[in-house]
Parts: sequence; structure tokens; C-alpha cells
Amino acid sequence: MKAVLFALNAKYIHSSLAPWCLLAGVEAAGPAGVCAEVREGTVNEPERDVLARILDGEPDAVLFSCYLWNIRETLRLAAAVKAARPGAYVVLGGPEVSYNAGEVLAENPQVDYILSGEGERSVPMLLASLAAGRKPEEEAPPIPGLCARGFLSAPCVEEGAPPSPYAPAYLENLRGRIAYMETSRGCPYACAFCLSGRCGKPRWFPLEQAKRNILTLARSGAHTVKFIDRTFNANPAHANAILAFILKHYGRDIPAGVCFHFELAGDILREETFALLEQAPPGAFQLEIGMQSFCEKTLAAVRRKTDTGVLKQNIRRLVAMGNMHVHIDLIAGLPHEDLRTFGESFNTGYALGAQMLQLGFLKLLHGAAMREEPEEFPCVFSEDPPYEVQKTPWLLPEELDVLRAAEDALERCYNSGRFLETAAYAMAAAGLSPFVFYCRLGAAGARHGTANIPLDDYTAFLYNWCAALPGIDKACLRDAMVRDRLATNSTGRLPQCLHVTDALLGRAVKRLAQNPATAPLPGVRRGVALLYGARQVVFVDYTQKNPVTGRYLLHTRSIDNLFTE
Repeated sequence: MKAVLFALNAKYIHSSLAPWCLLAGVEAAGPAGVCAEVREGTVNEPERDVLARILDGEPDAVLFSCYLWNIRETLRLAAAVKAARPGAYVVLGGPEVSYNAGEVLAENPQVDYILSGEGERSVPMLLASLAAGRKPEEEAPPIPGLCARGFLSAPCVEEGAPPSPYAPAYLENLRGRIAYMETSRGCPYACAFCLSGRCGKPRWFPLEQAKRNILTLARSGAHTVKFIDRTFNANPAHANAILAFILKHYGRDIPAGVCFHFELAGDILREETFALLEQAPPGAFQLEIGMQSFCEKTLAAVRRKTDTGVLKQNIRRLVAMGNMHVHIDLIAGLPHEDLRTFGESFNTGYALGAQMLQLGFLKLLHGAAMREEPEEFPCVFSEDPPYEVQKTPWLLPEELDVLRAAEDALERCYNSGRFLETAAYAMAAAGLSPFVFYCRLGAAGARHGTANIPLDDYTAFLYNWCAALPGIDKACLRDAMVRDRLATNSTGRLPQCLHVTDALLGRAVKRLAQNPATAPLPGVRRGVALLYGARQVVFVDYTQKNPVTGRYLLHTRSIDNLFTE
């Protein structure tokens, strides 16, 4: 039997780990008469191209990994596979079908079986049964997690460590894309909006296996290795051992420049972990910390255990280290959070100074308590993926639209790193809180139609909008925008809205070049501009970005003193 293990990725840069885990399970079990291979595609590819890739070699079974971002396309592909090869088995698995298997089977006649939960053991058992011509639902012992019409099983949760998916074929297929690895499964929390708590209690894999996998992936050519452990520091000793191992080998067995991404619970960090994180070379670690909300009533309602005071203190401490990109999350649409209280959470999160503040929106996932208990969690949400919230007892649809527009402004100005100084100056001068600033900017952007405009056009829009705010000095505003553009755009070119024709600029460029302390480096592009509000010349040599902020280092000299030095 020829089996294709298929995953449809959101983007090319992503490489799904799931089918490779399943392949490792098949190869470890060695079912008789079964030959399996992994194939991948992206949701943006033409369906006919992806279908041809799946059907190449005329497989007898196609197993699809189903997620929030690919379920619609996957079901269409499954139907196309069945139409092209009616005798082939179509099998689904993954979180998007594990908790609603009966519904998916009833609505999709092209699907033969669903494997709910973990699949390293169940996939080879299913393929062995099909290869032998038996009915999988009649196997004894039963196949874990197997679902068929009239036959449903609970999601499979394994106790032991799965076989390593990092075979030579995986590494060859990676080709520099983001590499994913896990050193544990399960989650110690039971948040009502999340599925991780339904994946069993935390199980940590052997450290020696984790260490081998770290070295393998770090040498694969991947620039980012992303740990998908749901709460990486839930077991401090395990987490610290991995951090210490990476630090010990970084720059030697682990090439310098590889970045490791971890998802942490910020309020349970221990001193030993802080000490290790502080030792990391700049850019070697990225940290993602889910806050979700700072409203205590909201956190209690969604069963999220968080000491918000400790969380804020620890995030500030991590940001102050300056050697790691820190990413923090908020979710709009949670219970008891209206526009006012969400604004308070937003302002609190923004003040922590992380490099990224992600404003996400509640999604009612199949299997999550917030979807399965509508009496306790009343809200209206989209029936189609990604099942995003549309209305709650605390947020009206038009208020959610305000937040979506604010998210766009936040992404463009803050999370992109492009307009940090501009936003900071405008908020301070106009006396606006971050939440009010981004809500108003987002609303103006929506009216102006800035969704897909080029960067130079957005820069002009932002300048004009900020210039109209009360308390704004246009020269100081231009200074901030010039600094932002030079620090983030390695062309050294200013957009037309910031360009000023001034003979003094040419004289300043010449004077900087004559002074050995400020002369440009040979062969290195330089950007130079005049700051009229500060009466300075600012210059930047585009040699190397700060690996944490993504910005180039700016230098300034007083215009008044430049020609007397």
C-alpha cells in the first residue's frame, strides 16, 4: 500500500512537523506491505498543482493534517482525491477534526476515516489494517483515536516519547525554512479558549533526545528553530537544562545566527531561568509570552491562572536585558472585557516595552470549552474557519471593528518596528494613551484605505494624520519620522513627504566624511539627513541590524558644532 502523508502549510516558510512525526511512527512500527512518504503544499498554490503532487504515483491512501488555516482547502483537496481515485482511502487528522469527528464525517462523504489526537501509533495501525484488507473499526485491540461513521473514539494521548521525526528526508526538505521541535506534549493549564489543556498532562521527552534534535536542526540551515512546547518553562529543570545546552554549544556546534523561539509562562519564571536568558547572545533567543488580558475577572472566567503583578515585573525584566526579542499577546473578545477594560489591558501591555504586542481576536475552536459551553460563554462567532468572534455581551460588532482597525495600525507602526519614534512622539505631544492613539489611527487608516498602499504612501498618510493632532510640532514630528525611516530602510532614501532641499545637507555630508571619527566605511551605504527640530544631522551606516530590534544604529551631531569640530 502506497500512503501519502500530506500537509498544507499557510506559507512556504513554514514546514509542518506533523506528517514527519507520522512518518517516523510508520517507520518505527514497520507495518507489512506499507510504503509511506511525506508531501507538502501551501494554501496559496493552485489547487490543481497541489492535487497533482498528491496523486503522483497513484497512492492507495492519503492522510491529511488538518488545522485552522487549511481545513477548507484540505476538504476540497480530499474531495478531489476521492473523485480522481475512488478506491483510495482518505483519512483526516489534526486538531481541526479531532473534537468534531462525527460532524466532519457526516458532512464530507469523501472522508473514510478520522484519527483523533496523536497519531504516531494509530497511523501505522490503520495503514496495516487497510493493507491487509481488514476493517479498521473491527480491529482488536482497537486503533487509538479511530473514528468512522457510527464509530467514534476519544482523542489518543500517548504516554511515552514519540520517535524522532528528523530523518534525512525531513532535513533535505527543510531548505532553510522555520524548523519546529517539541520537547514535551500537553499543558498544565486548562484555559477555556485553548485546546492545549485537552492534550493530556504535560509529558517531557528525554533530555538527551532533545539535545540531539537541537544540534540536528541547528545544523540544518534553518535560521529559526521554534519550540512548540505549549509552556516551555512548566518544568523549570527541563527548560533550564535545554537553555544551558544551547548556550554551551552556541557559536560552536550550533552556528551563530540561529534563533531559538520559546513560548513561556511569564509569571512562573525562576531566577535560574533569568540567569540563563541573560547570558544569551543578542538575537539567539525569542520569547513569546501569552498575557491574553490583565483583567482579573476575565482571567478567572477563562480559567487562566496568572499572577499579573509578577507577570508585568518579569516581562519588564526580560525586555530590559536587551538581548532577546520579546513577543506578548492580548486576545480581544474574552468574557467580561469591554472596550474600556480591553483598552486598560492594551495600555498595560504596551507600557511593558516588548518588541511585539500582538492584538489577536478570540477564535471559538472545536474542542475548546468556550465553544462547547455556550451557556457559560455566550458569544456570536463565524461558523466558518477561523471561527472568529463577532459579538459578545461586552463588545458590539462595531467595537470589534474598531479593534481590528487598531490592530492594523499597531502592526504597521509598532510591531513592524518602522515608526517607533514617530508613535512615541505623537502620543506624548498629543497627550494620547497608546490605546486611543492606535484606535484613532486605525480608524483614519480604514477611511483612507491604507490596507495595501506602499510604505512611502503610508508614511505620508501617517505624517499628515499625526501633524493634525493637537500639540504636535511639525519639525519634531519630521525628526522622529526621519529617524525611523533611516533606522529601518537600508536604502538611506527618504520619501517625498520628508524630503527637504537644503544646501546645508551636502555640506554636512562632506564634513562628516572629512572627520575620521565620522567618515563612512568603505563600500558601506550611508544615510544622512537633517533634523530641524533638534538642529542635528543624523547619519547611519548600513552594516548590521540590531538582531533584537531589527533597526540600524543612528548617530547624531549638532549642526551648530559640526563645522567647528
